[in-house]
Amino acid sequence: MRVSTGPLTSHEIVYDIASVTAHHDHPDIPFSIRKNFLAAFDNPPPGTLIERYLGYLDDEPVGYLELGFPQLDNLDNVGIDLMVRPDRRRHGVGRALMELAVERAGAHHRTHLMGETVDRHPDGAAFAEAVGAKVGLTDLRSRLDVTALDEKRLAELRAEAEKHAEGYTLRRWTGVPPDELIDDVAYLEGRLNADAPIGDLALEPEKVDADRLRQDHRAREARGRRSYQTGALMNGRVVAWTWLVAEVDQPVHAWQSTTIVDPEHRGHRLGLLVKLENLAHIRAEKPALEAIDTFNAAANTYMLKVNRAMGFRAADVWTGWQKDL
Repeated sequence: MRVSTGPLTSHEIVYDIASVTAHHDHPDIPFSIRKNFLAAFDNPPPGTLIERYLGYLDDEPVGYLELGFPQLDNLDNVGIDLMVRPDRRRHGVGRALMELAVERAGAHHRTHLMGETVDRHPDGAAFAEAVGAKVGLTDLRSRLDVTALDEKRLAELRAEAEKHAEGYTLRRWTGVPPDELIDDVAYLEGRLNADAPIGDLALEPEKVDADRLRQDHRAREARGRRSYQTGALMNGRVVAWTWLVAEVDQPVHAWQSTTIVDPEHRGHRLGLLVKLENLAHIRAEKPALEAIDTFNAAANTYMLKVNRAMGFRAADVWTGWQKDL
């Protein structure tokens, strides 16, 4: 058998590899529809340089490597998305792509390579260990079954949270935050790597401003995704914020993303309150919604407690890996 690597020649090939891999590694997570997946090639996240390569086995493309080089912060890092079709694993394709990743990281003067695996199958962890990566962070994926919500329990949680949040007001929006709120949201999003557990990963806070946030949301919308957001305001300023994101063409599924509260305003149940309000928001906008998935660091006991109270239940474990050069 002959193993080789080369630059990306067809986006369609990547979709086929990624789709087969995703359905094997985490079959319960709906995979992106083809047109939205392909739109990502022309609409990457702002501030990130992307390189893409294929891995071949006997001239057949069976593996894919995507490298993300941050350009605005975390300049020592490179994010890795490496996948090999399940029926073509253990033939050296993954190792060849990893060697290419190390080479390209060196060419960009990066010293930390970061990727993740799902622990549902042993392939990913075994490969990461074999190429010298170390565990950096353990994440739990949890799922909320929207079709089986305990409405009475949610109402009780809402009422209790509101008792602690006197003086705060809630505001919903979709897509790019309103101009009068966007600086506050950018500040909160930029705090994430400082406030949330990052384990042993070499991550620094991202430099997020209003322009970057606008670009990020517009690129996401171009990829067929819509964000649903709720903020808690005090004196017109957003001091707590959460958002959900879903593919417009996927009516039954969404992802819970960042939930964060300004340190000066913690202790008022604002994290829970904005999440409950945003759940009502997305249910009104996407009435066919059936499930919401979210990731939390296993060490993030506070947010896990909030999610469990709302009805999220553990689905599987993901590991963040780091290889230092």
